[in-house]
Amino acid sequence: MSASHPAIETYNFLNEMYQDSYFPNPVVDKVKEVLLYMCEQIEETQPKTDAALLVLTHAATERINDLQQDFWDNESEIETAARDCIGMDFDFIVRTYGFDIDVEEVIATRDW
Repeated sequence: MSASHPAIETYNFLNEMYQDSYFPNPVVDKVKEVLLYMCEQIEETQPKTDAALLVLTHAATERINDLQQDFWDNESEIETAARDCIGMDFDFIVRTYGFDIDVEEVIATRDW
C-alpha cells in the first residue's frame, strides 16, 4: 500500500534537507520512507482520536531517532535545520489528515 491522499502524493517531503548538501540524500530518503509509511498507517487505521494518532506519530519519530547513527556515519546529524524541516513535515501530515494537534506533542518522543 502507498499513501493515496492527493496532498500527500504531491507534497515535497524534506525539501530543505534535500536542498542542503550537509544532509546525505540516501539518509534523507530513509526519513522520507518513515514519513510515508506513517501516512500509509494513518490511512489504513484511520485514527479517530489524538491519542490514536500519537501512537503512529511517536512510532515514526522513534524510527527517525534510530537513523541518527546513519547521519553520523555520513558526517551529518539531525540538527536545528533538520529538526525544523522534519517537524514541519509531521505538522503538514497530521493537518492533512484532519488533526489539529501541536507538533511538539506529535514528535514528543524525539531525541533530535
